[in-house]
Amino acid sequence: MTLVAGVDSSTQSCKVVIRDLETGAVVRTGRASHPDGTEVDPEAWWSALRSAVSDAGGLDDVAAISVGGQQHGMVVLDDGGRVIRPALLWNDTRSAKAAQDLIDEVGAGAFAERTGSVPVASFTLTKLRRLSDAEPENAALVAAVALPHDWLTWRLRGFGPANPVLDELVTDRSDASGTSYFDPATDSYDRELLKLTLRRDVENSGLVLPTVLGPADKRQVEVASPEFPKGLVVGAGAGDNAGAALGLDAREGDAVVSIGTSGTVFAVTDTATHDETGTVAGFADAAGGFLPLIATLNAARILDATAALLDVDHDEFARLALSAEPGSSGLVLLPYFEGERTPNLPDATGSLFGLTLASATRANLARAAIEGLLCGLADGLDAVLTQGVVAQRLLLIGGAAQNPAVSAIAAQVFELPVVVPEPAEYVAAGTARQAAWALSGERPDWPVALNAEPAVDYRPVIREQYRAAASGLR
Repeated sequence: MTLVAGVDSSTQSCKVVIRDLETGAVVRTGRASHPDGTEVDPEAWWSALRSAVSDAGGLDDVAAISVGGQQHGMVVLDDGGRVIRPALLWNDTRSAKAAQDLIDEVGAGAFAERTGSVPVASFTLTKLRRLSDAEPENAALVAAVALPHDWLTWRLRGFGPANPVLDELVTDRSDASGTSYFDPATDSYDRELLKLTLRRDVENSGLVLPTVLGPADKRQVEVASPEFPKGLVVGAGAGDNAGAALGLDAREGDAVVSIGTSGTVFAVTDTATHDETGTVAGFADAAGGFLPLIATLNAARILDATAALLDVDHDEFARLALSAEPGSSGLVLLPYFEGERTPNLPDATGSLFGLTLASATRANLARAAIEGLLCGLADGLDAVLTQGVVAQRLLLIGGAAQNPAVSAIAAQVFELPVVVPEPAEYVAAGTARQAAWALSGERPDWPVALNAEPAVDYRPVIREQYRAAASGLR
């Protein structure tokens, strides 16, 4: 049996999944936690990766590995391969002003045309501008810029301060497309944007950016360590959303809605997108195509908060919601509990509309929470589709997707057929698939098991009510 390993180095933890090359069957897994915070010493990720590999039984019998990671984070290295300052994560919002400054200097339309996206505080470019503004002494030391998965791939291959070969840094299109200085349509870095951002001549100063590998490209471990044997094949890696899409084996025509702490909606397409409004990020996927994406701040915690308000567990919450009629008798919850990113309403709060004697029931409130959550994501899907993307099927993933009320009501909110894959570590599944691709030269055709496939039951009243309620806030 030939084995391959996939890694998901997420914000919260590092997961390792080892799968059979031929069937995709999971053979064993491992896990280790990451520290909290919006800036982290990357050494903590390296320690967690080594621990997770050990927890998974090691890699002595594994032929290939690939690493997926949280997108956008900034890892800056000096010319000795040393990390200059703790990595800034995607959720570090101190670069919000830097994002607006860059948009003012370059223009939203120009950014969308040159990189596929308009920068926000999470993107790497904005963090580099903040570094230049707030920490000029650190900015002056920057010899290379990497993303979390790039740096981990570099370390596991045997590079680092003891072997500082910066030119061995590699990345992939999906993660590079989230930096705001890479154009996924031409597969090239925009060094002029970096020059403007860092206020220095990045060409003549020799600033190193990771080499962008294709989906089937590979490297290998050059210097052995106790966890990573020399010669182990190493795939390109991926950003987390692209890794999940690959793990789901999503193809053109598939849209994915992920309901976690935050929500994401993305679709696989062969066409690059350029949304100058900044609503849709024009990312690349991990298979050679594109992955236009929107993100919402409010997702599964909407259900947690409403279930707590009703003093029920999630099973009873689902029963209550399914006992109410579609449209919740006119009750509408706009679930902007923590402000919102899509739509851009950072100061909004949650609002309840249509409260009457008839609609004021526990069942209607439970259902209105689910309908509000899903309508917000459906608005996000609409934004993606306005970019010329075609979707024929919707894959619903994330912990909340397993709630039977969520999947049933999704079939009434979305006009597309909805399928709910079985719970799995889909980012790690995707990077395992990528490792197999690098090893064999072919994208593996591993099956994805489904947990639910509710019948199409579109009820337009749900979104009509939601639009009417939301119109006053936008």
